[in-house]
Amino acid sequence: MEALFASGRIVDLILALVAAEAVLIVVWRRRTGRGLRLADAVSLLLPGAFLFLALRAALTAAPWTTTALWLVAAFAAHLVDVARRVRAALRADDAQRRATAGRSR
Repeated sequence: MEALFASGRIVDLILALVAAEAVLIVVWRRRTGRGLRLADAVSLLLPGAFLFLALRAALTAAPWTTTALWLVAAFAAHLVDVARRVRAALRADDAQRRATAGRSR
């Protein structure tokens, strides 16, 4: 088990699980028409994947700049995800307001 962590292979296994999760999300959406769209799934999973890559870099004694690069990428991906969610919430609020205004007339 120690070698699994020292080599960073544990992160490879976790990233494989994240990839499998992404595939399951896409398959579920295609089969049922429900669930996350591909862009939403990527936006959700990418920050975590980048954090795992930063962990892998740290575990394998990669240069600190590599770890920092993955951390910056994770933060940027997180900001994109938050922005997408805020925009979606604002659109939903606007739609709700229009629906409410239409009923009060």
